Amino acid sequence: MGIDSCKRDVKKGVNAMELQVFGKNVEITQQLKEYLGKKMEKLTRHLPNIEEAKVEIHEEKTKSPNHRVTVQVTLKNKDTTLRSEERNANVHTAIDAVTEVLARRIERYKGKFNKKGRNAEVVHQLSLTPGQASIKEEVDVIPEVVRVKHFPVKSMTAAEAAERMELLSHDFFLFVNAESGKLNLVYRRKDGNYGVLEPELA
Repeated sequence: MGIDSCKRDVKKGVNAMELQVFGKNVEITQQLKEYLGKKMEKLTRHLPNIEEAKVEIHEEKTKSPNHRVTVQVTLKNKDTTLRSEERNANVHTAIDAVTEVLARRIERYKGKFNKKGRNAEVVHQLSLTPGQASIKEEVDVIPEVVRVKHFPVKSMTAAEAAERMELLSHDFFLFVNAESGKLNLVYRRKDGNYGVLEPELA
């Protein structure tokens, strides 16, 4: 895997955004890094003070040529982590697509969650009691735990957790509820709203 890293000034050189580019089966040329830098700079109009932009580009043989190149972008600033991924036959087209998706997602959720009093509208509280959940037993194949991942859990409201979940393109998000001080999990419901799991000791 070829790995490149560079820094590029944004906002007239006052703040610096670190652009990290990782390539697998792809040559990361200076021209490609400059193209990525310009695209990341445009995203600062939507998400200010981006401190780090991590871009992972993978090229692999696939049945569909439109899925040959994968571009995943992770943006970080002091308060937010945002991630998205797009596939295409051409690396520049994939970069354009993932940039557009990130810009739309930022604007959508900035407007949605910055409004006060939205908690009750976007989050449905759900408390689990012993025996409430049903477990489907798999007889033929028993999955194994193949990876353990450690990550910091922050205190926030349920609405803020739902926002982080969407920005990361995840289906659930683990957090410490700022109101109760308990470990909660927010998830996306089939009806498009959000639910919050509040574990209770059996």
